[in-house]
Amino acid sequence: MYTGKEYLESLKDGRTIYLNGEKIDDVTTHPAYRNAAKSVSLLYDALHDSEKKDILTTESEFGSRTHKFFKASRSAEELLEARNAMAEWTKLSYGFMGRTPDYKAAFLGSLGPFADFYEGFEDNAMRWYKKGQIEVPFCNHTIVNPQLDRDQPLEKNKDVFVRAVEERDDGVIVSGAKMVGTSAALTHYNFVANFAPLIPGDDSHALIFFVPMNAPGLKIISRQSYEEIAAKAGSPFDYPLSSRFDENDAVIVLDNVFIPWEDVLTYKNIQITNGFRPKTGWLNRYTFQGCTRFAVKLDFMVGLLMKATEAAGSNNFRGVQAAIGEVIAWRNLFWSISTAMALDPEEAPNGYVLPNKTYATAYRTFAPMVWPKVKEIFEQVVAGGLIQLPSSSKDFLNPEIRQYLDQYYKGSGGVTAEERVKLLKLVWDAIGTEFGGRNELYEINYAGNQDVIRLDTLKIAESTGQMAKYKEFVDQALSDYDLHGWTNDTWYNPNEDLSVLK
Repeated sequence: MYTGKEYLESLKDGRTIYLNGEKIDDVTTHPAYRNAAKSVSLLYDALHDSEKKDILTTESEFGSRTHKFFKASRSAEELLEARNAMAEWTKLSYGFMGRTPDYKAAFLGSLGPFADFYEGFEDNAMRWYKKGQIEVPFCNHTIVNPQLDRDQPLEKNKDVFVRAVEERDDGVIVSGAKMVGTSAALTHYNFVANFAPLIPGDDSHALIFFVPMNAPGLKIISRQSYEEIAAKAGSPFDYPLSSRFDENDAVIVLDNVFIPWEDVLTYKNIQITNGFRPKTGWLNRYTFQGCTRFAVKLDFMVGLLMKATEAAGSNNFRGVQAAIGEVIAWRNLFWSISTAMALDPEEAPNGYVLPNKTYATAYRTFAPMVWPKVKEIFEQVVAGGLIQLPSSSKDFLNPEIRQYLDQYYKGSGGVTAEERVKLLKLVWDAIGTEFGGRNELYEINYAGNQDVIRLDTLKIAESTGQMAKYKEFVDQALSDYDLHGWTNDTWYNPNEDLSVLK
């Protein structure tokens, strides 16, 4: 497994990244990425920390230590331990980095149990499963097509969507673009597939593969860096989250990129291309990681809301306490879902188990609704305190106005002005800055568009037989009565002569 230092060194590989018209030479030193890269390096260092390694790591199937979620689980107990390992990792970013290496471990860790699914490329699946456990690599993924003519089939957008343009003895050449490559600039590999189903026709789009981030022809076009904006506009005091946890999102452009056959999982196979997501356990596992990370994030938000209201002296108001109670209830819900996913697992091939996808549908449906609600509670309860803040930490360093800040910005119960402003700047960075806005968009769209999330819930209920059981439950009630009254002797009919019972 990488150490933090080794991880940072691995990013200096000649990858091609563009930001604000500039080609970025080194993400580990550039102000747009360096603290986010450092934050990820802390995850790798934690794997080797004597106080954390037993929580985070276990013996791999290949004779080395590995992160517990990179190894497929064989029991409910192992799933719960993997959940706790993910929770321990995400605490290092307070839940604000969603696409940490364990996110793609949801897929890497399914490649072993489901290697046979990738017909013709089974050995490649097992090789990547082994690679995942031994190296614990940081992979991003791009499975969504750019928002262009989505009402048209893929073959109508050959100038945009990823497809094979040439087949060679040693691999395939691919071109096109994919989104959204979250943390792409900080990762080792990009996993490319299709979220939307393919229809029979041109099968050049029917492929799944991994590609190194420094592959010739691969371009990373970043969105604006909130980390760099924070560095220019203020200090960590003003932007404590933006300054270190901005997992920059990007569009990945593949300009005639060569993919060797050993990194391909399927090629010109529409059935496998469409089926990998629901049929190989990835849905079960990525929602397990997502729910765990979201639960940790809500732990943080509960504490933040309590401290903010205490500083304002409003924490004992009945309405404020009710609002805090609601956020705690949401926090309890998602921890309960992640526990249920682990302790009521589904069977997988070869003696492995998967987190329960029925409970996963509850996470996918409710998390996009809950984060905006939590944000609204902060806006209503903390209210105007979030915008009556000094412009930056520099105001406190100016002796001409420091006395006024100390007098007029102090909090309740002996909280100093510096302490209160520091706290509220943290709240604002969580919900109100560009970083906060991106986090809201992330939580709302994490698992796909809102209709698909709900349709998946319905389809899973149908495919697992749950829907039939629900209807049978109603049929049981309907069978108890008809036009003539009760159909059994359990209950009394309205005109029944009870004297015969005496």
